[in-house]
Amino acid sequence: MKARLFYMLKMYATFLAFFILQKIIFTYVNADASAWPLTIGDVTQIVAHGLGLDLSTTGYLSAIPFIVIWAGMWLPHLNHKTVLAPYFILVSLLLSLICVGDTSLYTFWQFKLDATIFNYLDAPKQALASVSTSYIVIHLLLVCAFAALFSWLFIWQTPKHFPKLTGAWRKAACNGMHILLGGLIFLAIRGGVGRSTMNVGSAYFSENNYLNHAAINPAFSLLYSYFKAEDFAEKYNYLDAETLAKTYATLYPAQTEDCTDTLLNTRRPNVLIIVLEGFGGYYVEELGGVKDVAPQMSRLIKEGIFFDNVYANSFRTDRGLVSALSGHISYPTTSIMKMPAKSGRLPGIARTLRANGYHTDFLYGGDINFTNMRSYFTTTGYQQLTSDTDFSLAERTSSSWGAHDEYAFEKLYGMIKTRPENELWHTGFLTLSSHEPFEVPYNRLEDKRLNSFAYTDHCLGKFIDDLKKLPVWDNLLIVCIPDHGSSPTFSITSPEFYHVPMLWLGGAIRQARVVHTLMNQSDMPATLLGQLGLPHTDFSYSRNIFSEAYTYPFAYSTYNDGFLFKDSTGVTIYDNAAQKVVSTAPETGTETREQKGKSILQTSYDELGKP
Repeated sequence: MKARLFYMLKMYATFLAFFILQKIIFTYVNADASAWPLTIGDVTQIVAHGLGLDLSTTGYLSAIPFIVIWAGMWLPHLNHKTVLAPYFILVSLLLSLICVGDTSLYTFWQFKLDATIFNYLDAPKQALASVSTSYIVIHLLLVCAFAALFSWLFIWQTPKHFPKLTGAWRKAACNGMHILLGGLIFLAIRGGVGRSTMNVGSAYFSENNYLNHAAINPAFSLLYSYFKAEDFAEKYNYLDAETLAKTYATLYPAQTEDCTDTLLNTRRPNVLIIVLEGFGGYYVEELGGVKDVAPQMSRLIKEGIFFDNVYANSFRTDRGLVSALSGHISYPTTSIMKMPAKSGRLPGIARTLRANGYHTDFLYGGDINFTNMRSYFTTTGYQQLTSDTDFSLAERTSSSWGAHDEYAFEKLYGMIKTRPENELWHTGFLTLSSHEPFEVPYNRLEDKRLNSFAYTDHCLGKFIDDLKKLPVWDNLLIVCIPDHGSSPTFSITSPEFYHVPMLWLGGAIRQARVVHTLMNQSDMPATLLGQLGLPHTDFSYSRNIFSEAYTYPFAYSTYNDGFLFKDSTGVTIYDNAAQKVVSTAPETGTETREQKGKSILQTSYDELGKP
């Protein structure tokens, strides 16, 4: 039994050694001026933060040897070396090809090896046109050398036979060991017992994207992207090129830098953005929602700037966050947050504010590795991340998603209270308690769902009241906006589902008012930055609604393989799977609204499909 255990541990360690060696080589070969001078601490951080992906990949690679070794218990004459040698040779060759390829291509691509490589397999001559024959030969020799070394190591340490097990007790104990070992391998593959599974974003830790890339396991990156890959550019080709260009040109103005209305009494307030989980208009009386669910928001609406005609872009948190913080529209079939190579190139409120002297951080009481949030926040400008591991055990296990909102608001209040008065800062915060299973430490309403939203509303009201007592209030702008709508009665194909509140509060507000302009959630970044007098042309899907160029208000939202388009003429909902309009009101203008929605959908997927 011990021989089998020690063998599995040695094999596992050999795989890990391979990946750690690759990281070190990659780090020093590809480091540019932004990464130098590299320190031992940098390399240690790269290895440590990439270890999760390495463990997961090693778990996958160990599965077949694990099964063979276990089978050998019942097949005493099985020659393990003979059976596993072809597997180790193949795996060593593929891993060497992937790792050498990743290290070599990064200089040209500036992103980790992913499914993009398969786009070039049908044209190898063109793909290799930029390098010399000697370059190709040298790198092929490196592949062969690493493959030979590691296949030899694996085969050398694999015995032909393990000691025979005699006696029922020993066999039972060995079976138990294999069951336990199999469970550990599964946990390594999954990435632990948390809500999130292992993903590329879990390796992100630095403001320097190169260090994040160096930490990523290239084999994991390749397979992860391959199984999530779609040919986006070939989807939704509804309109010919001329019609597409003509229709789309009327929708997103190129420049919205000017402001026709000033909402703030300062150009440089501290900025706190509170993203309220699922807090759709259904829960807000002022938007026609259920009464007495959110009395604190009703009270605060009278004190701030209330935008009552806002429509969320999507129906999921990972997509809504990107819309709210990067001003990017959502996709009906995919989430750009789950694609670090693409989400890392998005604009971000945090990045823009940071470039103008703000310190930036983000707080979430749950698992910040979920849906690649860590990589998205890191690459779009947030310098510091606070998540479930920064709370006490009791707090972070208070709900199935993490620390309940009362604990998260308390931590946020403590962070703000201790900040230097002369430091400009921007903080993002995502709540989590108003989410299934709707179990909260609060009992004001009988309905479980409504009570969870009432709880978040209660926490928000208390937090705002506490902030008013601090000096920071005088120069503070708070933006409250949901990540998406939710409702027990409206479906995701209903316009009411996407109708959400947006409320601006704080001492930086000039005066309380209501803004009735139709807009998207994704228009908040450009509108906010416009009020601060900061450029936002890189937010190509975000419109400053107080610009003279904002002459055509509309809202565009997506659900699972469908979209909604709303303007002053009405609202049309289109189902891509059925390829037909499923709802429209009024009938007049349906064709025009459908075409405009299709032009946004088609353009966004064409952009997503670019390498």
